[in-house]
Amino acid sequence: MTAPLSTLPTLRLKPKADARRLRHGFPWAWADELVLDRRSRGLTAGALAVLEDAERRPLGMGVATTGGKIAFRMLDRDPDAVIDETWIGGRVRAALALRNQLFDAPFYRLIHAEGDGVPGLIVDRFGDTLVMQPNAIWLEERLEMFADVLLDLTGCTTLIKNGSGRARAAEGLPDEMTVLRGAAPEAPIQVSMNGAIYLADVIGGQKTGLFYDQRPNHAFAASLARDARVLDVFSHVGGFGLAALAGGASEAMAVDASAPALSLAQAGAAAMGAEARFQTRAGDAFDVMEALAGEGAQFDLVVADPPAFAPSKLALEKGLRAYERVARLAAPLVAPGGVLILCSCSHAAELPKFRAACLRGIGRAGRVPRLIYTGFAGPDHPQHPDLSETGYLKALAFRLMP
Repeated sequence: MTAPLSTLPTLRLKPKADARRLRHGFPWAWADELVLDRRSRGLTAGALAVLEDAERRPLGMGVATTGGKIAFRMLDRDPDAVIDETWIGGRVRAALALRNQLFDAPFYRLIHAEGDGVPGLIVDRFGDTLVMQPNAIWLEERLEMFADVLLDLTGCTTLIKNGSGRARAAEGLPDEMTVLRGAAPEAPIQVSMNGAIYLADVIGGQKTGLFYDQRPNHAFAASLARDARVLDVFSHVGGFGLAALAGGASEAMAVDASAPALSLAQAGAAAMGAEARFQTRAGDAFDVMEALAGEGAQFDLVVADPPAFAPSKLALEKGLRAYERVARLAAPLVAPGGVLILCSCSHAAELPKFRAACLRGIGRAGRVPRLIYTGFAGPDHPQHPDLSETGYLKALAFRLMP
């Protein structure tokens, strides 16, 4: 059990820091907002601490990482909170209750970091298998507690730790993949969404094996797909392409640089009985789009869902140029009157800037767009209203005029 409040160290805001922002819900304090003396700088990364305003009034308790840009992450507004199995159980129960309201099958994101009040933790559910990404030191030190609570409350039998990615590296944590409880699935897990069937490789695939966040945007694309020719660029395991087939597309092509991901997409199409309407093309997405244009190929619906080109503010300008290039290369592949869907999972590329980059690219391609849809991540990815990182996903659908 975590030490009581009386023994926790304290961090204090500088007099000019905006304490109201934290009182009103913002979950982080930046290093330049804190009084960082020798004692506070000496705190072990991931240590629990109480945050006080400049007048020493407690604002809450959380995790100190005074050597980083984000020096404090709020866990609980109650400075007397104890971070034990009971506390963890309260957060997991609340998250599980929401997902039980939203879905009739156990396939969803269960914990979405600050969006569910558990900073740094991602947990995706695949039936009786959970895949967790503990992206912060304080979680690493409590893995056993989290494992016990997660398996007890969900009834799942397998818990996999996917310890990879930029967020862990920033915390100085090792890159590792391990089965914490139960046994690893012997084959990819079959997941049904929007009438499509996906194959999730929860051990060897990207992230946790499947991107649940695009579920509502897949559904919108499927609504446009009846009798359509569809191109899904940066397809991963066939996200938009398989959804389009479920929506009645006459044919769908998936493009991705990963041959294993395309193999899973093909297996999903076969499981749907749609393999005759599905084809894949492996290669660099930019090169493939240029080649398709050279072949005179056109589609009624084109979707481009690239990786995060702007994972940070430092990469924003370069990332926006990449999104513009995607739009410029994809637009000529859309038949007159067809629809182009462009996506970004970069939190730093906020919606207005992403939309502007897309419009520049479409305009440079000589096409005239009309915006018909703006989409975001599904409700199993709840957004913390003060934290853009939890609302990273954007999807824009443009009808390109005849």
